[in-house]
Amino acid sequence: MRNIKEKGFALILSLVLLLAMSLMGGALILITSEDHKSNNIVDVNQQTFYVAEMALSEGERYLKNQLAGPWKTDGTRDLALAKLPTNLATDFDGLMTSMPINPPTQANNAAICKNSFSDLPEELKVIVAESWNFGTFLKNSNIPTDKDTAYLNNFYYEYFITKLGAANFKGAGSSAKRGSGGLGSGKNGMAYRVYGCGIYDDPGNTETVVTLESVVILPLS
Repeated sequence: MRNIKEKGFALILSLVLLLAMSLMGGALILITSEDHKSNNIVDVNQQTFYVAEMALSEGERYLKNQLAGPWKTDGTRDLALAKLPTNLATDFDGLMTSMPINPPTQANNAAICKNSFSDLPEELKVIVAESWNFGTFLKNSNIPTDKDTAYLNNFYYEYFITKLGAANFKGAGSSAKRGSGGLGSGKNGMAYRVYGCGIYDDPGNTETVVTLESVVILPLS
């Protein structure tokens, strides 16, 4: 004889199991979503660091080009303009010169690169301060990439350079070396500090900034 108390038990058990499986499925979706978000943050931080390294490289190349003479449109250097660069007379307000960039960056208007360095003197004079869009640079350089163009357009590399003063110059291994004083021979030089920033400036999201700096010594002769 069937026990009347067992009626409906299977339905209740099914509902309980369905609820438990729904909770487990929701938890898995949440965990996966958080992992995906974490991976995106890591990717942005890593890419921003690479862009900051490019900012330093471009700043150092600017100094070497000034020393050797800027490039002319015919592919030769203008030796008449070759010189050791000097600081501008006015104090640096943090605003960058926007070099062929599209779209414009909010960071450029907010002087975010300068403000990201906490040890700068209040009265800072610089030689140059430039802001470049990383996505536009890759596009103009015809460099293939597996990244979406719109995504790369959110990255900017900015640098500013200040002249520090006289320093000892060692000619060995330097691409800026001039003259024939011999490898490793001490020479008088001029020291410059390059401040570089990699910036992720996606509208609607928190800006990511990575700062790097280096010292470059150019020979006086």
